[in-house]
Amino acid sequence: MTSGDANPDAVGPATPEPTDAELLRAHVDGDPRAFGELVRRHRDRLWAVALRTVGDREEAADAVQDALLSAHRGAARFRGDSAVTTWLHRIVVNACLDRLRRRQAHPTVPLPDGSHSDEGGRGSGPEPAAPVQDHDTALVVRAALAALPIEQRSALVLVDVQGYPVLEAAEILGVAEGTIKSRCARGRARMALALGHLRTGSDAPPAGGASPPGGPPAAGGAGDGGHGRNRAATARVPSGSGATTPHPSAPDRGDQQ
Repeated sequence: MTSGDANPDAVGPATPEPTDAELLRAHVDGDPRAFGELVRRHRDRLWAVALRTVGDREEAADAVQDALLSAHRGAARFRGDSAVTTWLHRIVVNACLDRLRRRQAHPTVPLPDGSHSDEGGRGSGPEPAAPVQDHDTALVVRAALAALPIEQRSALVLVDVQGYPVLEAAEILGVAEGTIKSRCARGRARMALALGHLRTGSDAPPAGGASPPGGPPAAGGAGDGGHGRNRAATARVPSGSGATTPHPSAPDRGDQQ
């Protein structure tokens, strides 16, 4: 082989993967595969945020599906003033908050594990296994999180459970950074009241001084006191729980808002 002959086994430089913004532009330009690839990149975190925000597997699946349909149709309106992932999360969180507000108007009582009682529903799949003691604690923490006001819950899910920076959480929720900090502080204070028995090792919430998880904090409970302990308590909710359960990967319903 002469020096000018090409080596058939040589591997050329790898083609870089398109960025999220490039995939979104390709989708707008008519590429039928671009949006599906974008969703595959981020669906696990979108699903985890929806599940922790709504607290119900079937409702979370519907919220993600509605959000993806909205993103699919509204991609041309994306102005690029935030990251594509922030834009997607904002749509998912808004879909979740809409469902929570509708649920408040027509309240239901989900099972403690956040699934429905019918065996054929999408929510009947098992969550990742955990030791019994840890699983029981996670259920208690999850119930306390679900009892928070909607705004505090969504802020805590993003910052304490999913680990988003305050700035990005503020962009997702469309509020100021100070608002996120305030909502997190109030939510942590309520969680501390609801979960105080976990720190003392008792079997039930303390009687008398602590108010219910959804009620107003007892005197001296608000603010940033116990910030580290409260963050640790909320962080015990498994952030990726449900990510392995089948969930929407791309729009498969008819075009609808």
